[in-house]
Amino acid sequence: MNQTLEAIKNEKIIAIIRGIPTSLILKTAQSLLDGGIRLMEITFNQESAETLQETVDSIRLVHEQLGDQVLLGAGTVMTPEQVDMAKECGALYIISPNVEKDVIHRTREQELLSMPGAFTPSEIAEAYQTGAHIVKLFPAGLLGTAYLKAVRGPLSHIPMSAVGGIDAANIADFLKAGACCVGIGGSLVSRSRVLAGKFDEITEYAKTLVKAAAEE
Repeated sequence: MNQTLEAIKNEKIIAIIRGIPTSLILKTAQSLLDGGIRLMEITFNQESAETLQETVDSIRLVHEQLGDQVLLGAGTVMTPEQVDMAKECGALYIISPNVEKDVIHRTREQELLSMPGAFTPSEIAEAYQTGAHIVKLFPAGLLGTAYLKAVRGPLSHIPMSAVGGIDAANIADFLKAGACCVGIGGSLVSRSRVLAGKFDEITEYAKTLVKAAAEE
């Protein structure tokens, strides 16, 4: 767990892979890896038991094929049972859009890294006190870096990630404002880009993000 935490803090960029078919998940992961990003969050699709299983299949496939080259996380984890599913298929960290104490507790029990989502100071503090290793400020882009700086004033002891609206233009600003890492989804791993087979564009944008993050 400590190694995962250090890797996230050092590498800073978590690619959020949402809504990508399992048949294209390996090409997507490889394109990110080629661009210098190895932290990848594959999100649970909560629509049905079938879509939940597809997420599990995707995480397992990337884990089996790419191994230690990537550090996999599961996203949009909403129940303790989904924490178990994520660990079983190779996820090392658990990310949620909200503060769900049962999910945080199960994540800790499974010796995985916990990263729940919060927005207000009260939610951030509650998540950390419950056991979160990093609290995901979400959606960070709505209020920008000024909000992150303000919240981190009294809560500077809590590691925070910034997710929502982060791109190459503002990634350095969010890192300078105190985010220990960022999550980037649609601007990097867009479903339309994947379905069109434009994996080279994902790789090039990943390189741009890595370069921008190094400038903070």
